Amino acid sequence: MLPVTKPVSFLLLAFAVVSLSACSLFEPQPTVPAKPVYTPPTYDLVAAIRAAGAHEKSVIDVNPLRDAGVAGLQDAAKSDEQAGRYADAAAKLDQALKLSPNSPDLLQDRAEIAVRMKDYPLAEKLAHQSWSLGPKLGPLCARNWQTVVEMRLQQNDQTGAETARKWVQQCHKPGQPRY
Repeated sequence: MLPVTKPVSFLLLAFAVVSLSACSLFEPQPTVPAKPVYTPPTYDLVAAIRAAGAHEKSVIDVNPLRDAGVAGLQDAAKSDEQAGRYADAAAKLDQALKLSPNSPDLLQDRAEIAVRMKDYPLAEKLAHQSWSLGPKLGPLCARNWQTVVEMRLQQNDQTGAETARKWVQQCHKPGQPRY
């Protein structure tokens, strides 16, 4: 083995210290969790909205009197929706809304067609408008707020969706127990 001189041993020691200290300079930074990637729902949004109304067995269920012209347009829009002609259904409901602009059930029907057409901002706006004009209890109320739930989920707004779910529950008015 070759004898190591003082200057060489000093250089080796300095190189080892610098090498080890450099390791601590480049510690890996903690990774920030990625924002969850949006995945479209695997269920029919409008069916979920309508199911909320169908499942609402509140003691309150308001059904307004219908104008024959408006009812005809609403029925025609329903036929268009079933045939997949969403733009035609929207046009008929828009025409009915011109005849009866403050009809909460027409506004909600139009909101559901907006969902079918993937116009989510309009759907949420119409659902809120329907709720503000409607009875605030019962099946229509549940459909209004379930629309908001679904639209918030489309925006990946879990907090907003949870708040709207609470409003869906507030649409229920239990009856008096009868013995």
